[in-house]
Amino acid sequence: MALTSSLVPLYTLLLGLAVAPYAEGHGGDSHIAAGEAISEDPIMIAWGVIFPLGMILGIVKSRWHVPVQSVGTVVSILGYFLGHMHGGRQFRHNNVHAQFASLISFLLFLQVAMGIYLKLHLEKGINGKVRPYFKIAHGILGKSLPVLAWIQFVFGGITALGFCQGHHIGQCLAHFIMGSAFIAYGIILTLLLLVGQLWLRRIGRSPEFFDSIVIAAWGCVNTFTEHRWGTDWVQKDWQHTAMGIVWWCAGLAGVWLSRDRDGRPQRNFIPGFVLLVTGWAMNSHPQDLPISAETHKIFGYTLMGAGITRIIEICFVLRDRASLSEDGRQINSFQYIPVFLLYASGFLFMGSNEEQLDLVADSGLDHVAYVLILFSLAFMLFLFVNMLINVYDRSANPEAQIKETANGRLGPRLNGNVPVRDAQEFELEGLMSDDDDDDGGRRQKEHTVPDTPTEELGARMTLRDDETDVR
Repeated sequence: MALTSSLVPLYTLLLGLAVAPYAEGHGGDSHIAAGEAISEDPIMIAWGVIFPLGMILGIVKSRWHVPVQSVGTVVSILGYFLGHMHGGRQFRHNNVHAQFASLISFLLFLQVAMGIYLKLHLEKGINGKVRPYFKIAHGILGKSLPVLAWIQFVFGGITALGFCQGHHIGQCLAHFIMGSAFIAYGIILTLLLLVGQLWLRRIGRSPEFFDSIVIAAWGCVNTFTEHRWGTDWVQKDWQHTAMGIVWWCAGLAGVWLSRDRDGRPQRNFIPGFVLLVTGWAMNSHPQDLPISAETHKIFGYTLMGAGITRIIEICFVLRDRASLSEDGRQINSFQYIPVFLLYASGFLFMGSNEEQLDLVADSGLDHVAYVLILFSLAFMLFLFVNMLINVYDRSANPEAQIKETANGRLGPRLNGNVPVRDAQEFELEGLMSDDDDDDGGRRQKEHTVPDTPTEELGARMTLRDDETDVR
C-alpha cells in the first residue's frame, strides 16, 4: 500500500469531474468566484510521487535519496500554504482530513529532523549510542509515510465530496478499507513476483503461507464486525458474516497446506479459491440502484478472474514451483494477470460505496464509462508500482542485470531459457569443431612421412579407407 498514494489524486479528480455539477452542498461552502477553478495542490505531487520515489532511493542507499526527499519537502510545504491560504472552499472545521493533516505534518517534520541529524554523521559520545536507534526510526517512519499519505488522500476525497456522514459511515468505511486491502494485496504480490522470490526461498515459506494468514485474520475481524450488535439481522449482515467465516476457515486450511509432509514449502490453491468465492458472493450482492448493481457485478467478475488466474498460475504455469527459474528473474506474462486484477478489484470496490454511486447516477455517467475510468486508474497504479520496483531492482542488484546482447540489443529467448543467438552459436561451434577435427586428422595423415616402403603402402591403404568412410 505504500506505493498507492500517487493514484488517489487522479482518482478524486476524475470522479470530481464527473459529479462536480451535482456535488454542491456536500463538501462545504465555496468562496471561489464563478468561472474560476481550484488549482491542483503541489502537495499531491510531493506525497504521491516524490516521497515514494525517495523512499525507494533510501532503501537502496542511493546518493539521490536526500536531494529527492528535500525537493519533496519543499514542494509539500509550498502545497500546504497554497491549500490553506487561497480562501476558497470552506469545509467543516473538525473534518477528518484537517485533523489527520496535523499528525502527518508533525511526522514529516520529525522525519526531516532525523534525516538532517543522520546526515551530519555525529558518532562520538552519546551520539554513537543513539544514532542506531534514530536510523531505525528514520527507516520505519520513511516507509510508513506513503501509507499515511494514502490514508490522507482518501480522507481528502471523502471530505471534498462530503461522504461517510451519519448512517453511511459503516458501508463507506467497509468499501474504502476493503478496496485498499485488495490494492495492497496486489502490490505485495507484485513485490513477491518481481523481487521477492529469493527472499521466500531464504526463509523457507511459500507465498500462500502469508496469504492464508492474512485471510484468516481478516476473516476473524469480519465475522464479528459486519453486524451491528443489538440490531436486527438483515440479508447483507448474513452475507458479510458468512463471508468472514469462510475466510478464516479457508485461511487456516491454506496455512496447513503451505508445507508438505516433509516440512518443505508447498504451493496451494486456497487463496485463489477464496478470491473466487468472494467474487461470486459480491456478484450476487443485493443493490438498490441499477448502476450500483452493475458496478458490483463487474467487481465480482474481476475478483473471480483474479482467483481463477491465480489458481491457473500456481497449478499449470508454475506447476507448484516457487518460480520459473532459480534466480527468480524469469517471469511468465500470465503471472501479471491475477496481480493486475487485484488492483482493478480494489478500485472497483472503493468506487462502489452508496454515496459515490448516487453522485455518479445523478451526473448522467453510465456504469460502462465509470468502470472504464476505474480500470484506467488500476492500469496507472500498476504502471507506477512496476516503475518503482524497477528502480529498486536496478539500484539494489546491478550485478544481476543479465545483458544477453547481440550488437548492443537484447536477443530473443528460446523456450524462455537460453538466448536464441547463444543456442545457434553453440550449434555452429560444435559443427565447425567436428569439421576442423576431421580435416586436421586427414591433413596429418597426408603429411606423415613413412620410414619404409611397407609403411608407405599401409598409409595409402588407410587413407583410401578413410576417404571411403567419409563418402
